[in-house]
Amino acid sequence: MDRPLTGIRIIALEQYMAGPYCSMLLADAGAEVIKIERPGSGDPRRSIPPFAEKDGMKKAGGFMAYNRNKKSLCLNVRDPKGKSVYIDLIKKADVVVENLRPGSTDKLGIGYNDLKSINPKLIYAAISGFGRLEGYRGPESDRPAFDIVAEAMSGIMHSVGFEDKPPSWTIYGMADVYTGICTSFAITQALLQRERTGKGQFVDSAMLDAMISLNERMAMLYTVTGEEPHRGRLKHLYPRGAFKCKDGYLALNVPDDIVWSRLCETMERVDLIDDKRSKTGTDRAANSAFLGPIIEKWLSKISRTEAEKILNKNGVPVGSVYTAKDVFQSKQVESRKLLVDIEDPDVGKYQFSRGPVMLSDSPEIETNPAPELGQHTNEILSSLLGYDQDKISDLINSKCVTTGS
Repeated sequence: MDRPLTGIRIIALEQYMAGPYCSMLLADAGAEVIKIERPGSGDPRRSIPPFAEKDGMKKAGGFMAYNRNKKSLCLNVRDPKGKSVYIDLIKKADVVVENLRPGSTDKLGIGYNDLKSINPKLIYAAISGFGRLEGYRGPESDRPAFDIVAEAMSGIMHSVGFEDKPPSWTIYGMADVYTGICTSFAITQALLQRERTGKGQFVDSAMLDAMISLNERMAMLYTVTGEEPHRGRLKHLYPRGAFKCKDGYLALNVPDDIVWSRLCETMERVDLIDDKRSKTGTDRAANSAFLGPIIEKWLSKISRTEAEKILNKNGVPVGSVYTAKDVFQSKQVESRKLLVDIEDPDVGKYQFSRGPVMLSDSPEIETNPAPELGQHTNEILSSLLGYDQDKISDLINSKCVTTGS
């Protein structure tokens, strides 16, 4: 049985995280992803630690994690011969995923406006910091960006951390990964629309846009109340956060008075249900210094596992704050197959995160390891593009392409 995107060919002119994560999700869904890499060095993430090592061989963990199920074509698109190869690929492609610096492909003559006449069915997904679509360009559109920039400018960093500390970033690469997810979703929409219209289109995906959409509560709060979220506290909701148990931390969220009543009954503190200091979410938020110690005193007598069992049974959804080790040992994670085994021929077996959705009538994802640099160059040039050996040799001799060792 085929996966949903079997038969779809994607050219990935990508680097670092956002583009590679997007195309990896599409590869997991069955698409053929041809990753274009610069001769000599390849994707910069090939040289960024940490490294998996075995018997003198080492490979970058980040590259291994974001590039499974892909093919690697080493191609210098700045060289006229390389550009010609790229154009030939475009003629046989369904989608381009590209996250180079804004304007780079246009200068080379391989941007969407250059390619759409060559392949009118082409879907061109451009990932950038601030967006590129004409009619929606802003003063920052030509700026480069890394994930932390989008977190900062979306208001997320202002809301993360403690009240008496500077703004904090969330997790490394969140803006890249979330933008990659959003872009893969947009590409599937464009593919569906192409089925109806027969036409390709430009998919504009910006990290700032993705982060503001993720930060929807900030927008709601500001437009409704004129208030800004404050780091470390909420004005209309409490308790919410990590509370210490006997053996670690428990994540607790009380969104309304119903759940608050259940928590009070579980702690055998029913007096707090109608106490003027804790009757409503706003009251509880204003009196967190009073309520926090009460909750933690009760939790300090029991383990995380015990607290989860008691509170979840009584209708107060909670969960232990896991470490990485906890995640890898979790029976729930194991049951959901959220960590997939990838066997690399050089450095052995490692586990990486699976994509976030599953389909009942599709086979499980493939688990091919991230490719060696230029591993599929010969295969793509000969089998897909139909180049003879003389032409391939000429491209190799001119250093326009390189092949895997």
